[in-house]
Order: sequence, then C-alpha cells, then structure tokens
Amino acid sequence: MGKNISNNENAIIRKKILSMILPITMENLLEMLAGFVSMAMIGRISTIAISSLGISNRIINIVWALFKGIATGASVFVAQAYGANDHEKMRKVTLQTIISSLILAFILQQLIFWNAPFFLKMFDPSSALLENATIHLKIASWGLPFLTIILIVAGILQGTGNAKTPMRIAFIMNLLNLGFSYALIFGHFGFKPMGLKGAAISTVLAQIIASLLGLWVLFSQRGILSYSTGKNSFKLDKEEVVSIYKVGLPSSFESIFWQIAAIIITKIILSHGEVALAAYQLGLQAESISYMPAAGFGVAATTFIGQTLGSGEKELGKKYLKQLIVGTIIITIFTAGILILFPEQVMRILTDEEEVIKIGIGYLFVMGFAQLPLNIAGVINGALRGAGYTKVPMIVAGIGLWGIRVPLCLLMTYYFKKSIMAIWIIIGIDMATRLITSCLIYKSKDIYGSELLIDNKRK
Repeated sequence: MGKNISNNENAIIRKKILSMILPITMENLLEMLAGFVSMAMIGRISTIAISSLGISNRIINIVWALFKGIATGASVFVAQAYGANDHEKMRKVTLQTIISSLILAFILQQLIFWNAPFFLKMFDPSSALLENATIHLKIASWGLPFLTIILIVAGILQGTGNAKTPMRIAFIMNLLNLGFSYALIFGHFGFKPMGLKGAAISTVLAQIIASLLGLWVLFSQRGILSYSTGKNSFKLDKEEVVSIYKVGLPSSFESIFWQIAAIIITKIILSHGEVALAAYQLGLQAESISYMPAAGFGVAATTFIGQTLGSGEKELGKKYLKQLIVGTIIITIFTAGILILFPEQVMRILTDEEEVIKIGIGYLFVMGFAQLPLNIAGVINGALRGAGYTKVPMIVAGIGLWGIRVPLCLLMTYYFKKSIMAIWIIIGIDMATRLITSCLIYKSKDIYGSELLIDNKRK
C-alpha cells in the first residue's frame, strides 16, 4: 500500500516536472537551432565575421549575465511567494525588478555604445577584426534594454511554474531573428546585403518585438501586473529592489565570472590565431546541443524547491530534486553522445572551412565528456538558488574559473607553449571540479530547513 502511494507520488512529481521541463527544453532547442542557423549564415560570410561576432558577444554577454542573475533573484522571490499564495508580493517583485533593471540597462547601453572600441581592444584584435566587431557591438547594444525585459519576464513566469509562455515568446523571437537575418545578411526581399551589420540589426528587431510581447503578457487581464495600478505602483521601492538584488546579484556575479574569464580565455585562444577563435566560437554553438536541453532542469530545480519551501512541503522538495537529477543524467547521456561520436558532422553544419572544422572536432570531443558533470552541477546549484543560497553557485564558479581554468590556460599557453587542445582539456577539468565542489557544499547545507526570503529573513 505504502509503495503504491510512493509510486503514485513520484508519477505526479514527474508529470509536473515534465510540464515545466518540456517547454523550457523546447525553448532552449529553438534557441539552439536558431543559433545554429544564424551562425551558419555568418559562417558563410568570412572567418573575420565569425570572430567579430564572438568578441562583440563577449561584451554583450557580460550585461546579459548581470540581468540574467537579477531575473533569477526575482524568480526565487516569485516562486516562494507563489508557493505561499502571496499574489501581492509577486506583483511588487515583478514591477520593481522591471523598473530598476530598465534604468540600469539604459545606462549600460549608452556606456557600451559610446565606448565600443575601448572595450573590444582588450582582445588585442587586428584592425579589421576591431572595425567589424565595433560595428556589430554598437548596433547590438541597442537591444540590451529589450533583452533585459525578456530575461525578467521569463524568470518571473518560470517562478510561477509557467514555462510555456516564455517558450512561445522565444519561438517568435528566434523565428523573426532568422527571417530578418536571411533578408538583411544576404540581401533578399528587396534589401541590400548587409553582412554582419544585418545580423546585429536582425537581433535587435527580434528583441524589441519579443520584449513587447512579454510586457503584454504581464499586463494582460490575468497577468501578474494586471492589478498593479496607481502612480505609486511605478515608483522605485529601494528596500524591495535591494532585497531582490541581494539574492539576484550573486547569480549575476556567477555568470559575470564566467564572462570575464571567457574574455581572458578568448584572448588566449586568439593568440593561437583567428582560425582557432572561429573554431571555439562555432564549438560553443555546437556544444549547446547538450547543455541547452539540460539547462531546463536547473531552472526547474530553482522553481520547485522555491515553491515547496514556500508551501512548507520540504520533503516534497527532496523528491523533486531526485527526479530532476535522474532526468538530467538520462538526457545528457544522449546529447553528449552526439558530441563524442559525431563531432565532425556537427562542425560541418556550421562551416565548410576545413581548418576550422579540424580544431573544432577536438573541442567537441572533450566537451562531450564534460557535459554530465556540468549538467548535474547545474541542477544542484538550481536547488540551492531556490532555497536562497545564491552565493554558493557563485563561489563554485569562482573556484572553477579562477582556481583552475584561467590560471592553467595562461600557464599552458604562455609558459609551456602547448597546443590549443590543452585549453580544451583544462575547460573539461574545470567542469568536473565544479560538480565535486557543488556536491560537497550541498551536503553541508540544510536547504530544506531554510527560512523564506519573502519573510525578509536574509542569509
């Protein structure tokens, strides 16, 4: 009898997980597919175009990381408030996050737009690479306020367990981006060929439309902000903003650690030549075959742990985490196998330049073996975030990146003069180390006995 009850409960848990995981996975797959097609278009322009996009996106991604973390903080608050059935708290968190983030996003956009060459020179690019990357970065910067809205809307909705709406918005955005890119990069439907400039314009246009759709969802009749009326609702509440940012900024710094480290790693790889950088850029895109489908499990861990803590069902949270880890392992074995067994075929989808393909094959082979520890660690860190321990994933990322990846890559490249393959292996070691560190910290924390953030009890 007890066994049947347990089986039924597990079946219900798996059903709820699937209802959230499938839309997130579909969203990530759509983003991955759009990224593949977009990168394939740019890959047909030139190696310089690929590298220009790569270093430009390194700057954009730092800002993305900041607001992704803030969106995560808002998502944690919303998940716990949703579990506690506190709708007013959900509305307040949503509105304060959007207002404060838009102000910050516009300031950063202006900073990047007027100083694009300054930021790009840290990569020590050639004159041609700097010129092309500057064009892309200045245009792409205009999409940052809209990208910020997209991230926050997705975080808020996922905090309530609604993953289908962000998926639909992402689908529309990626479809529009591909359509605009096809027209503007190569010059179709009456447009002149614009190359890399066209790719940047396409991205911004798609982000504008997607952000407007996201706001419409929040302010619609049944949206979270549908009842937030009155002038005072749109005034900044410093105490609320500080609370959200205290939880979200560690997640931001976690991603920013990666982005800054990626800048250094990119510069190291560029010392091996622009072909090596192009291979790395395409390899990152190809690697998304594995980590994007599994990324939803980490998001789901944050949501379900937050909701179960908010509702006081702590034992249920443990069961959710167990099922999420099992699901991650199953899907990663399949997707990582593609990278290990078919790296050449995957690279040929993205480019027809043989030298780039040869270097990229080595990257994908090593990354294939690193995916399982990377994805399991993602779920564990997601659970920690849901309980409010957002500093822990930041610490784990800091140890991996600044204790292993960056120093060893610098050592192997500039002191031992090793080939690019050494860089790929070090990145894989970093990912394995993060899993060990995450597990050790998770076991030392009683996340299921955590106090709720919505009760204003901070860790």
